Amino acid sequence: MRRLDAEALQEACVEEALPWRVQVLDEVGSTSDALRDAALAGAAPGLVLFAESQTAGRGRRENRWTSSKGKDFMFSVLLRPAAPAVLWPRLTTLAALALARAVEMELPLKPQIKWPNDLYLNDRKICGLLAEAVTVNGELALVLGVGMNVNNREFPYELTGVATSLLLELNAPSVSALDRQSLALTILKLLHKQFQRMDHGFHEVIAEVRARSWLLGRQIRATVDGREVFGRALDLNAEGHLVIVLPDGSLTTLSSAEGVRQVI
Repeated sequence: MRRLDAEALQEACVEEALPWRVQVLDEVGSTSDALRDAALAGAAPGLVLFAESQTAGRGRRENRWTSSKGKDFMFSVLLRPAAPAVLWPRLTTLAALALARAVEMELPLKPQIKWPNDLYLNDRKICGLLAEAVTVNGELALVLGVGMNVNNREFPYELTGVATSLLLELNAPSVSALDRQSLALTILKLLHKQFQRMDHGFHEVIAEVRARSWLLGRQIRATVDGREVFGRALDLNAEGHLVIVLPDGSLTTLSSAEGVRQVI
């Protein structure tokens, strides 16, 4: 697999007037941990760190993110949005939309967004996102971590039937590997574009996410503050929070949740 070319990505970002400063490492424990350390050491927002391999990648609830070296995307972005901090939770929704649209632009695939932070193809996970706050000199910043299965063909036994990759879903025997360089640049373009919508036109963002939702209409279980919630996913509200119908017919809104899963 061809290594991501940091210099070419950086040159393209300059040409496109994108705010990103791109680095690519062969191996790192976690791109998000590395960016958190960089922020604490004085790095400015806009730093993007890709890794060809992670030894301690993680998702929500400290779940391990597994990937083969040089095949997929493991990257994190250091952000300090100009919008008021109360709007920063919108960032994960904007990032999920950006990633879905990037795949749509590059490939004949239509990812769905599984609230709150995953992308699915054919009911299997291709991508996860995790936004974490870091305080630097009394100021708040965000580290957005992304793991996306691009060229992986094999997964651990416990992920069989659960995870997939863009290459597998493309199902094109003549294609041995997808061009990660092109997809990476498209992702960087669309992340910047979508982040501009954080404080205006967000209702249009929600409409686009709703149209790509994997969860709406399904019976689900989720864990919220240690308690289990069961119901039917009904809608996304103006902030992208999940509205569900409980068994007694009442409505409740989840701003976040763990272990969201469909009930068959």
